[in-house]
Amino acid sequence: MRPVISVAMVNFNGGELVSRAVSAVLTSSLPVEVIVADNGSSDGSLARLRAAFAGDERVTLLDNGANLGFAVASNRALEQARSDFLLLLNPDCLVAPDTLERMVTRLKEYPVAGMAGCRVLDPDGTEQAGCRRSLPTARSGFSRAFRLGRLFGGKGPPAIDLNQQPLPERPIFVEAVSGAFMLLRRAALDEVGALDEGYFMHCEDLDWCRRFADSGWKILFVPDVEVTHYQGSCSRNRPIRVEWHKHRGMMRYYRKFLQREGSIPLSLLVYAGIATRFAALALLSSVKRLMPTRK
Repeated sequence: MRPVISVAMVNFNGGELVSRAVSAVLTSSLPVEVIVADNGSSDGSLARLRAAFAGDERVTLLDNGANLGFAVASNRALEQARSDFLLLLNPDCLVAPDTLERMVTRLKEYPVAGMAGCRVLDPDGTEQAGCRRSLPTARSGFSRAFRLGRLFGGKGPPAIDLNQQPLPERPIFVEAVSGAFMLLRRAALDEVGALDEGYFMHCEDLDWCRRFADSGWKILFVPDVEVTHYQGSCSRNRPIRVEWHKHRGMMRYYRKFLQREGSIPLSLLVYAGIATRFAALALLSSVKRLMPTRK
């Protein structure tokens, strides 16, 4: 049976959770296929996937042999997809049996939407900050990086993350959704193109949302469908490396979309701010790792 939806995942040392994530997808009420691109995992998670899903024709495992980055691996997985609806799903994100069917139904109801996201929750039920977002501007990104909104009593640029706003009663259009769960219409993907492989990890989802909008496609946020995201489970052992790629991604996004909108002095200030923020976070992370662990 041809799958209604193709689910692409990228695994890098996802432990047992990635097998749980694949199993959860396979319980879906819609016919599915799952393509997992493994980026050179060394924790045995790829071997567990092979053992758990051997012989299951719905599951395809791609062994990249090395960490190629999230964007490259995602694109490789999406190239294997056969369905008209495609889901980019983090390997630490668990769906319910009816999640995919409800989301596909919603996307079909809004033909102008090329992408849809749902409410992404922490394990404690709290909505994650990046679940529904505005695209960053130079001012809002700089303000968020240095928490200037708190410094000036919330009177800075509008917030990028919208999770503090009341939850809408029905689906709404937003500028960006969480990269942990991005449901795509194939026609939109064919028009917009794949993820920008110039990003290693982080900010490629915002880049994609910006390109969808620039191509005339809307992005839908569905508030009554929820998934649980165990955020950071694949990257917690390399905090400084993760921060490096995150800040590198910030710079790439700014160069692509925002630099032309500002002055040279503003651009220099933004680049200096991003570099300073990374240095501060890297130093803090190093200090924490050197501190003795309390028993």
